[in-house]
This record gives sequence, structure tokens and C-alpha cells, in this order.
Amino acid sequence: MILCNVSQDEPRSAARTSGETVIDFALTAEQQELVDSVRRFSRRRLAPAYAQREAEGAFHRPTVAQMGSLGFLGVDLPESFGGLGLDGVTSGLVTEALCAGDMNVGYLSVNISLCGQILCRYGRPDVVEPWVREMIAGTAIPSIAITEPTTGSDAGDLVLSARRDGEEYVLNGEKTSISMAGQSDFSLVFARTGSKESRARGISVFLVPLRGSNVTTTPIRDHGNRSIGRGSMFFDDVRVPASHLVGEEGQGFTAVMQGFDHSRALLALQCLAVARVSIDETWQHVTQREAFGKALSTFQGVTFPLAEADTMVTAARLLCLHTLWLRDQGLPHTTESAMAKWWAPKLAYDAVNTCLLLHGHAGYSQDLPYEQRMRDLLGLQIGEGTSQIMKLVVARQRAGRGLVPN
Repeated sequence: MILCNVSQDEPRSAARTSGETVIDFALTAEQQELVDSVRRFSRRRLAPAYAQREAEGAFHRPTVAQMGSLGFLGVDLPESFGGLGLDGVTSGLVTEALCAGDMNVGYLSVNISLCGQILCRYGRPDVVEPWVREMIAGTAIPSIAITEPTTGSDAGDLVLSARRDGEEYVLNGEKTSISMAGQSDFSLVFARTGSKESRARGISVFLVPLRGSNVTTTPIRDHGNRSIGRGSMFFDDVRVPASHLVGEEGQGFTAVMQGFDHSRALLALQCLAVARVSIDETWQHVTQREAFGKALSTFQGVTFPLAEADTMVTAARLLCLHTLWLRDQGLPHTTESAMAKWWAPKLAYDAVNTCLLLHGHAGYSQDLPYEQRMRDLLGLQIGEGTSQIMKLVVARQRAGRGLVPN
């Protein structure tokens, strides 16, 4: 039997019989204070400039640095590297609170978590610690460079090469569709160090500083997520010290796949936060707006779609928190993270679409945030693992790799 306590206001549940598994999402007073602080910051500082950051096409660096100074970045990273060392559930709630104001800024915190976990686990401390500390402080923006022009979902088929030359590696090739490519200060670059036939076993990861480097980038004009930005990165005999190899040669694919099991749950909460704030706003709208002499909320055609969206978003949020709870217990959570990643972006997009329609012509305009939220959400139905790949992951976990189609 699984018992869930998801209230953040009630004390932690008392011990129950040994036959029950208790999933308790209640927070300590210190954790609750952190989440409340993030919510206030998100509401006051992030939400009012959501559209402005899209117009500027970049993060506002002073705001990111302020987030770092307040301890809102890398909360789940080890204290020895400057993080808060908090659990996955708390990091998910922090991500959720940030994304309620601006899901794009919230994506930065997810990326810092993903990159930080890889660096802290696999990197040489003397090499990676300064970069991790800068990320947490909000003074360095990371990117993670996996996708290539001829390889999207097939991350084991990379061709960008890294050749050992004495105490350096020489990188040659192209990456594309890289989030924050134009504004990142360093990148975790996944490159082939083994033969093409070795597939994933021949992929390694390198910490590549970008400040003053000869890595060139070109932007991609996107439908949404414009303050994050995507771009292509070109490596032409780019040299990095051998000490910047993160982990052992051929270990890169394993590193990122393990990290994705965590970050996918955070990305799902990122999307659901946008849906939640939209639903809350729309409930208020339909109780105040009148048509035919009655509040819109008196019409079932208005309230039923909103009630359905509200229900589904609440259920998906519990899946995400369950996934992070499993991770905190050291239990397998690949299936749950894949479920969350394929479901939440689509669900959130559909929920915000419902909210837009229930606001009528005003909802369709740029005066309200729904059209921008929908455009931003659409990108996460593609990035970080498409729904088709996520469903394949679930199928392989359930039926076995050899018993499902490729």
C-alpha cells in the first residue's frame, strides 16, 4: 500500500505499519521557506518581464546573478561544490516555483542541475569545481551539446570527433539545436572518441570553455523559447586540455542518460507549472466574466474543460513528485521519468490552449501571456526527448528491449 502526503503545511506523517510504503512530500520549515521565497521572487521579478525577455532574446544576466545570490540555483548539487545538497523533491518544487513566473528562466535552473550532476559525479574536482560554483552563483550559463545535424533522437550515432594529441584533445565537427548556444559560458560537449561502430560506447564528454574560444555559433530562429535561444556550434580544431575529459573515455553516453532520468522529471514540472498558473488565472476569469447575464462559470461548456485540465495537471504533478521521490530513495525511476516527460509537455500545452480559448479574443492577443506560453511549451514536446522516444523507453522497461519495436 502506498500512502502519499503531499501537503506542505501538515507535519510529516507518523510511522505506519511495516506493510505500508509512505511517500511523504512534506517539507521541513527550512525547505518550505526556500520554496516560498522562490515563489515570491518568481511572481515579483520574473513574471512581469516574461514577454520582455522574449523580445530581447536572452536571459537578463543581473537577474540570473540575483537568483544565484539568493540560493535558487543548483539547490540539489553537493554542498562541497557550493550547492545546498537538497533532495530531488525540493529541487522540483523550486523549479516549479521559478517556472510559474517564467518557464524559460526555470529551464536554466534545470540545465544547471543536469550539467552540475554530470560534472560533480564524473569530473575532476579541481577542473570542474570553479565552473559548478559559477553556475550556482548565476555568473556562468552552461549548455549541453549532444544533437548533431544528422542525429537527433539517436544520440549514440554522433560523429563530432575528439582526437587525443598529447595532453589535449582536438575537437572537430558541428552541433545543432543546442539550447543557450549563443549565451553559454561553457558547454558539455559529447564527442566520438571511439569508432563509429562502437556506437554509444565510443562517446565521451568534455568541458569546453567558450569565453574567448574559437568555437563559433549561429542562431536558429524559433517559434518559442526565444530567451533561451537555440543555435549551431562549430568546432574547427578546437583544443581542450585532457583534464577536461569528464569521466573516462567512452563514458559520456552513460553520464547523460543517468542525468536525464532526473532532469526529465524537472522539465515535466517546468511545463506543469505553466499550466497550473494558467488554470488558476482562468478559474478566476470565468467567475468574474459574465455572458448572457450570468458568470461564465455557470456554463458547463466552460467549467467542464477547465475541471478536466485541472484534474489531469494535478495527476501529472504527482507523477513527477513520485519520480523525484524514487530518485531520492535510490530506487529505479527511468520508467516514471519517461512517462512524465512525454505526458506533461503535451498536457500542459493542451491545458493552456483551453485557457486561451476561455479568455476569448483577449486570450488570442499578445496582451495576455497564453499565446507565448503555448509557443514555449511546444518546444519541450521535441527537446530533451520526443514523446515517441519516451514511450519507447517505457515499453522497453516494461516488456524488455528485445520485445518491442525499434
